[in-house]
Amino acid sequence: MNFWFVSAPLFSHLDWGGYLRTAQALIARGHEVTWVSGNAVGGVLASAGVPFAPIRQTGWLWPPPPVPDIATLKPQDAVMLRYRRALDTWMSETIVGEAVAALLELADEIGTPDVIVTDPFLTAAALAAEALDVPLAVCGWIAQRELTEDRLFPVQKALGDESQMRLRRLCERFGLTGSNFSGGATPAILSPHLHISYFNAHWYQSDAANLLPQTVFVGGSRIPPDDTPPIWLSDIPDETPLGLITLGTTFAGELGFFSWAAQALARSGVTPIIALGGTPISPEDKQQLIAALPKSTRLLNFAPFPHVLPRVKLIIHHGGMGTTHWAVVYGVPQLVVPHAADQRGNARRVAQAKVGIELTAHDVRQGKLLDGTRALLNDPAVTETARALAADFAALGGANAAADALMQRLK
Repeated sequence: MNFWFVSAPLFSHLDWGGYLRTAQALIARGHEVTWVSGNAVGGVLASAGVPFAPIRQTGWLWPPPPVPDIATLKPQDAVMLRYRRALDTWMSETIVGEAVAALLELADEIGTPDVIVTDPFLTAAALAAEALDVPLAVCGWIAQRELTEDRLFPVQKALGDESQMRLRRLCERFGLTGSNFSGGATPAILSPHLHISYFNAHWYQSDAANLLPQTVFVGGSRIPPDDTPPIWLSDIPDETPLGLITLGTTFAGELGFFSWAAQALARSGVTPIIALGGTPISPEDKQQLIAALPKSTRLLNFAPFPHVLPRVKLIIHHGGMGTTHWAVVYGVPQLVVPHAADQRGNARRVAQAKVGIELTAHDVRQGKLLDGTRALLNDPAVTETARALAADFAALGGANAAADALMQRLK
C-alpha cells in the first residue's frame, strides 16, 4: 500500500505518541510511505529513514500569532486569546487553502496515495483526502461524537460559529462537503475510517459514551536512546532530582510561566530544566527570562526526552498530546496547566488517572504552582500509579499495533 503521512513542519507534530514510528513500522513491512510536510523537518525524516516530499504550505500557522502581555488581561480575556490563537493556528483560511492546493499538486506530480494519514489538527490533509477520494486516517486522537453546546466551555461556544464558517468557506472553495470533519458546535477532523490513539481505553474512561468505533488504542513505550546523553545532562550528578518544564511550541511565548514553574521546582529542591520549544524569542526577552530563573536552571530550546525523562521526578507542562504521552510512557508525574484546544481534556485525564494534577491559569497566578509541585513530589502513590500506567501502555504494542490497524482497516 502507498501511504502519505502528512504533518505540520514541527518536530512535535512528528510524534503524537508514535506517529513517526508508525510510518517506520509500515516501511519495515514493505509498504510505500511518503512523509509530506515543510522543509523544516526534512532532516529529521532523513535520519529516520522515511522518504520525504516537501510542500510549500501545510496549513499550520508558524510562527504562531504573537503573544501580548497576558498579565494585563482579565482571566476570561486571556482564555479567549489562547483559544483564538489556537483556532488561527490550525484553521487559518488563507494558509489552509494554500496547503490543500499544494497537496493536490503533489498528487498530480507523484501520484495519488492509497491512504492519507494525518496528525490530528492538520485541516488541509482532511480536505485533500476528500478531494482526492482516498480514505483518511488520524494518528494521535480519538474519534468521538459531535460535541453539543452543553459540553462546551463558554469560550468554545463563542468561537464555534467562527470555526464553522471558516470550514464552510474552505469546502465551498474546493467543492467539498467536509466529509472528514465532525458536525456539531465545533468542527474537528473526524475520519469515518480510523483514528489511532497512542493512549489506552482506560485513559478515556470518562469519554467512553462518546467514543466512536473507528478508534483503536495502541499505547506506547519508552524509546531507547540511539545517541550519547548531552554533555549538560551528564554534568548533572545522577543523584540530583530533575524537573522538566515545557509549553510545547505554540504557547511557549508565555515566558512568565517558565520562571514561576522553575522557582516552584527550585524551592522544592529540584533542578529545573526548561525546554522552550524553538519559539522565536527576542534577545531582550530571553535575558529577562534568564534573570528571573533560579541559577540552577538549564535553559534549552529542546530537551532530548529519551535521555532526560528517565531522570525526571516531575514534569510541568501545558497538556499537549505529545508531551502528555511522553510523560505517561516514562512514568513521570505531571502538573498540567492547559492553555487551549485539546489540552483541557488531557489535563483532566491526567488528574482522573491519578498520575498528576491540573491547575488553571488562575491557580498559577494565585501562587499554587509551588503547592502543586510539593504535593506531587511528596506523594509516592502518584509515582507508583504513573509507573503502572506506563506498563499498561507498553503492553498494547505501540507503533507496531498502529501499523497493524492501518493495514487491516484500510486495505
